[in-house]
Amino acid sequence: MKITSLVTGGAGFIGSHVVDYLIKMNHKVVILDDLSGGFTENINSESIFIKGDICDATLVKQIFEEHNFTYVYHLAAYAAEGLSHFIRNFNYQNNLIGSINLINAAVNRNVKCFVFSSSIAVYGNNKLPLHEGQHPLPEDPYGIAKYAVEMDLKNAKEMFGMDYVIFRPHNVYGSRQNIADKYRNVVGIFMNQVLNGNKLTIFGDGLQSRAFTHINDVAPYIAKCVNIKGSYNNTFNIGSDDATSIKELAEIVLRIMDSKENISYLEQRKEVVHAYSNHGKFKKVFNPEINISLEDGLLEMSKWVIKNGAKKAVEFNEIEILKNLPKSWQ
Repeated sequence: MKITSLVTGGAGFIGSHVVDYLIKMNHKVVILDDLSGGFTENINSESIFIKGDICDATLVKQIFEEHNFTYVYHLAAYAAEGLSHFIRNFNYQNNLIGSINLINAAVNRNVKCFVFSSSIAVYGNNKLPLHEGQHPLPEDPYGIAKYAVEMDLKNAKEMFGMDYVIFRPHNVYGSRQNIADKYRNVVGIFMNQVLNGNKLTIFGDGLQSRAFTHINDVAPYIAKCVNIKGSYNNTFNIGSDDATSIKELAEIVLRIMDSKENISYLEQRKEVVHAYSNHGKFKKVFNPEINISLEDGLLEMSKWVIKNGAKKAVEFNEIEILKNLPKSWQ
């Protein structure tokens, strides 16, 4: 009998890639996705797709009762750190309460391991490089929600014995990323701006730095972690070791896409200035292959973006707080 796994957000960017790897691992995969950020074309034809919301506790309970899940891979989220300040209720409903619905169902149905995609946003403005031994100090509601789910999983392990694996990926990019979202995924935003013939927009001076990570350096390890006993009940930073400034990223995108556009600098917004991680713990347990270079990864993504064409930037219509909202988002 095949192992049955649930992947939330399986029509989305990271989730759809994890689904592909799980199917290669001979898992029976059920996808739960509301298609708010994912797309039907991302859905693996060998999976079972259920359109639905993790915030619907009744639906979640029904799905768990219908399918005897061995593993849960929770990748559904609205991952817009900067915007989360202004959509606090939406953020906590989708990124925290929805997650708790899944944890409740997983405990009640004796799921063997719950794999959770958290974020380095939980660290906030900690000392660099960020490492798992640090006490999290999230600086935005998105990071707060992710850290709350992490703590709940640890409590569920202590109380009910359900194993978990937590990953803290960062700045992941690649094919299938939603380039129409103007609030998150800076690589996708830049490439979409190029295709639309617009200037690349940067908040502040562009000297903020992030370690951009290709999807193929993340998805396979998330998928196979359940087969690596050393990963159980542990938290792992996962991603690139090499930090790059936003300005440098923009310049690389312009070059590889042969664009004559330039950069437009907008007002500074509230955000962590520098964020990159130590991955020693991950490397010790997973023994990963060499990371894909930023130049090679961006070139691969740009070919996919060009093939699929420009997208109209989508506005978020449920802003809850207008105070201090960046002018470019108003």
